[in-house]
Amino acid sequence: MSTAETLPTTQRRTAPTLALPVRLAVRQLRSGLSGFVVFLLCLALGVMVIATVGMLARSLATGLERQGRYIIGGDIALARMHARATTAEREALGRIATLSETATMRAMARTKGGADQMLIELKSVDQSYPLVGQVTLAEQARLAPAIAGAGAAVEPILLERLGLKVGDDIEIGQATFTIRAVVEKEPDGIGDRLTYGPRVFVSLESLEKTALVAPGALVRWRYALALPEPASADDAALQSARDRLKTALPESGFTIADRSDPSPQVRKTLERLRQFLTLIGLTALIVGGVGVANAVGHFVDRRRRTIAAMRALGASSRQVVLTFLTQIMAMAALGVGIGLVGGSLVPVLLVSAFGDALPIAVESGVSAGALLTATGYGLLVALLFSLWPLSRAERISPAVLFRDEVGEVSGWPPRWAIAATLGLALTLALIAVLSADARLIALWFCLAVVVVFLVFIALGMAVTWVARRLPRPRRPELAIAIRSIAAPGGLARSVVLSLGLGLSLLVAVALTDVSLVAELQGKLPEDAPDYYVLDVKKSEIGGLRDVIAKAAPDALVKEAPMLRGRLVRLGERAVETIKAPPEAEWVLNGDRGITYAKDLPEGSKLVSGTWWAEGYDGPPLVSFEADLARMLDLKLGDKVTVNILGRNVEAKIASLRELDWDSLAINFVMVFSPNTLAGAPHNLLATIKLPAGTTLSQEAALARAMSRAFPTATAIRVRDAIDAFATVFAKVMTAIRVAGGVTLIAGALVLAGALATAQRRRVKEAVILRTLGATRGRILLAHALEYAILALATAGFAVALGSLAAWLALSQVIDVPFTFSVGAVVQTLALSAGLVLAFGALGTWQILRARPVPVLRSE
Repeated sequence: MSTAETLPTTQRRTAPTLALPVRLAVRQLRSGLSGFVVFLLCLALGVMVIATVGMLARSLATGLERQGRYIIGGDIALARMHARATTAEREALGRIATLSETATMRAMARTKGGADQMLIELKSVDQSYPLVGQVTLAEQARLAPAIAGAGAAVEPILLERLGLKVGDDIEIGQATFTIRAVVEKEPDGIGDRLTYGPRVFVSLESLEKTALVAPGALVRWRYALALPEPASADDAALQSARDRLKTALPESGFTIADRSDPSPQVRKTLERLRQFLTLIGLTALIVGGVGVANAVGHFVDRRRRTIAAMRALGASSRQVVLTFLTQIMAMAALGVGIGLVGGSLVPVLLVSAFGDALPIAVESGVSAGALLTATGYGLLVALLFSLWPLSRAERISPAVLFRDEVGEVSGWPPRWAIAATLGLALTLALIAVLSADARLIALWFCLAVVVVFLVFIALGMAVTWVARRLPRPRRPELAIAIRSIAAPGGLARSVVLSLGLGLSLLVAVALTDVSLVAELQGKLPEDAPDYYVLDVKKSEIGGLRDVIAKAAPDALVKEAPMLRGRLVRLGERAVETIKAPPEAEWVLNGDRGITYAKDLPEGSKLVSGTWWAEGYDGPPLVSFEADLARMLDLKLGDKVTVNILGRNVEAKIASLRELDWDSLAINFVMVFSPNTLAGAPHNLLATIKLPAGTTLSQEAALARAMSRAFPTATAIRVRDAIDAFATVFAKVMTAIRVAGGVTLIAGALVLAGALATAQRRRVKEAVILRTLGATRGRILLAHALEYAILALATAGFAVALGSLAAWLALSQVIDVPFTFSVGAVVQTLALSAGLVLAFGALGTWQILRARPVPVLRSE
């Protein structure tokens, strides 16, 4: 008895059943990549985008981790607002590691005599700074000699704006400094807050002469610690040092960062940008999935006789599907591989071209996680869009062998294909949502893609349905165009679906960008102040009002007490343990502006609780912003602990308020009862609203007058602050636009594939028309009209859906007024028409080049 005869029946059947499709697939793959070029390009493009985004994000994150010591200027960095470390605190820090002290604050730099001035970021350092790395100065100068005595090192933009040069003097506060060097790069700049002016370095000894440092001044004191070798490279030693810090300074109010995570805010920003760009890359991959489906459908149609022969020889439906699925997934693996190679190379090219512009050195290398993510997405999308058209192979019968032409296989696919497709789509969405930090946004993003996808499928069907029922136009070219749109194998569905999703995304991004820029740089709210004035001493507010009244008699001046504090606990929950929603995390990170008030501040609306009575002298109370309280799970009666001036203050929430943040007026998340903070040293924050018609020269005169009279106060022009933020925002939007543009490229590839699929039928139609007397010009015009109709229909719906998506994102998520831009709409129409007409013209030109006789003979 043979070995095969001794095997169980199921085992004897299963092995050949699985092996035969693989052998047949391998044999058919020898025919090459014919018909799979668009398939490969669509997959490769989407995978490349996802891999590129992942690799760049990982490279930046790795750079942050590996350069942690240089970014924070040591192994551990502590920071606190207002209060400089006491002698005891500095001694405790010095016992743990080598110590360096710096102080940063916003101030005004003036030319000699106060003729011109600008906002600066003043950084005062001791002789040990920096413990790690070095400040790079022009002409290889050294920082310590440059800032010794009354010296200063400044960034180049200050020289340009104030018309100064090295050797000139500038006034800061009540001191005069000589510019001795130009700063090119500082090692720990990325760890500082967002800056609104150029950096100016002076010594700590010189800072005292400016009189800027006074009780309540907004100074950020920072202490860098460098562990001795080899402990600086030992994670256990780092953790031990952090534990000793917590023991030595249990309630000091310092925020602490170390080299393992030197800038949590930067890391979170990079991670969220990566997740968002990955979602856009996934959208491009899904758009390319339409090309995958078209290519698979065309592949099945071209193999009709092969499938019929297999069925005639006894192959089951399962064997046929497995044979071709093996071929398709082999091609998918090749496309994914091409995308991974591109995704590994593009970051290298980008870093080599733009790496110097980044604030940190990017650590090049291959990220296995990014490659695995891109591979998983690529294979899932390939399988998702292949099963539906591939399942048509089950309904091809052996009768095809005895007929020259048969109609298209129509109808719904089998149940297994529908179930598998839905399961794969759900899996893809779950992976995208669960891998995102902002899962709600990712969920809405996925739902929006599905809705838009279904809308354009329906639109393609509707365009075809309408074209079939339109009366025949008298103009022959238009009649041919409409008949082509109405044809069962026409291009309507492919064109509408391939371009619709990409164009909708671009419209949404463009309108979101326009709306945000309009909010940032457009018309400010009617009641928005023109200037914020920081560090106004309580004894100076009367004099400041007099100076403003003299320079701008009708100006409106408001002031409020201003301190900085850091939330330490919400109830019994330590802030470090709270997983807050992304839109509320900023409240828990770092220090926040706080104030106290006798009455409900202007612009606030009490929504629950009661305001404290006049003269209240009981336990500390606080009024909290209502939306943030809801997101942080706070309610009336809960207690919050805030570290102010190095002391923990616990207060009970007495009320919740709604704030009009858009007004840019004086708003605080937390307003305390006066008895809580009135005795604490603090300065005032003042706002100035200038009368309508105030000229720039009048504004400048007012700023100079305030600076001369109150050299320790800092005036920030609201418009300049908005412009500084808009510059950063523009760079982020550029990255989003580039990623969004990839979806349009994917749509163009799908369109090219659709045209190639319809090439044979269109050549035959063109030959018949030419035989009947049609000129090349008329055929070209007929095709141009067809493409123009489809482009306009697609662009119109893309504008509508993109506008709706932008409105929802702006009104429901970002809370910014929606601004409709005709320019963005025109751009969309131009892109849509241009792409369709360009590819259509190329396809028509190839059709018109075909010779009639060979085509007719082949039929």
